[in-house]
Amino acid sequence: MIRALYDWTIRLADHPRALWALGAVSFVESSFFPIPPDVLMIPMIIARPSRAWLIATVALVTSVLGGLFGYFIGAVLWDAVGQPILEFYGKTDAAGVFSERFNHYGAWAVLIAGITPFPFKVITIVSGWTGLSLPVFIISAIVARGFRFFIVAGLLWKFGAPIRDFIERRLGLMFTVFMLLLIGGFALVKYL
Repeated sequence: MIRALYDWTIRLADHPRALWALGAVSFVESSFFPIPPDVLMIPMIIARPSRAWLIATVALVTSVLGGLFGYFIGAVLWDAVGQPILEFYGKTDAAGVFSERFNHYGAWAVLIAGITPFPFKVITIVSGWTGLSLPVFIISAIVARGFRFFIVAGLLWKFGAPIRDFIERRLGLMFTVFMLLLIGGFALVKYL
């Protein structure tokens, strides 16, 4: 089953509309969707290493735009949309205390969440809710997401063939590691 899903993802990654799909996933992941864009980005680069930089750029631009939408949710739609999303992640109680200190360390929060498996959407929404300076938010998001996506793209571009071989020979292990990182990111949100 995992092999069939992997093969399907690799075929999808080479589809003419794959960049559009990556852009859509990257946008919604930064504002409310739980699945990170790496799910599409990594197979896309493995399938077509020559497009690594274009793929990373699409992920970066759409992720920052999605982050701005998350910021908008927090700033304008907090009661209707933002609060239910934070309730889903179990963060509403901590949000009040968090907002008092957030703007002081907001740039660092955006940087850390943008690079790590921590759900970026939580930080984008809280940034809008607490009124973090928009220029600080945008610059931090560009630096963090650019670092994350271009490091992945660079490693896959440089070492793509051996990495693809490694992934394909250890598909079950790679799937397990990915799921542990994803679940770990959500658990981290729950207990912070």
